[in-house]
Amino acid sequence: MDALKTLLERVSAPQLTGPDVTETQLQTLIQAALRAPDHAWLRPSRYIAVQGEAREALGRIFLQATPHWRELSDEKQRKLRNMPLRAPLLLVAVCKVQSHPKVPREELLLSTGAGVQNILNAAWAMGLGAIWRTGDLAYNDQVKQGLELAADEEIVGFVYVGHVNCRLKQAPQLDSADFLTKWTPKS
Repeated sequence: MDALKTLLERVSAPQLTGPDVTETQLQTLIQAALRAPDHAWLRPSRYIAVQGEAREALGRIFLQATPHWRELSDEKQRKLRNMPLRAPLLLVAVCKVQSHPKVPREELLLSTGAGVQNILNAAWAMGLGAIWRTGDLAYNDQVKQGLELAADEEIVGFVYVGHVNCRLKQAPQLDSADFLTKWTPKS
């Protein structure tokens, strides 16, 4: 698919299904992510692929990381356990927050975020669907421990990838003039 067409037409796909994302597709997604801007070449980003039965294990972590989960209805517990099953591939975008004299924490997180956007665009270009999700679980210490993250690592998001299994919403045509101003310095 044409690069500009991808950038101008991509939308999030909330319902995804198999068949599984191929190893070649997975490697392409990660290669696209690694093209994100990276001030000082610190390589703050890494991605954890969760596929197959590992998604069920992550679902158990999601459930047990939820405060007062035992008090939730069976339906709500099932929903939490099934969150990782929403797509055949779940990529956990992780940022290593490290100290650097010229690169603030925000730039590291933005770099990983740019990598996620590249994944979304690459998925769309390959005919796949994807959606970037966060929520409380992205910031939950038990989830971080369950995924064996280091103390200096943060989850930037969960990227669900698969084949589109729903009618996609058409992105509204926005007028760039509504979002663009041209600055002119005052004399």
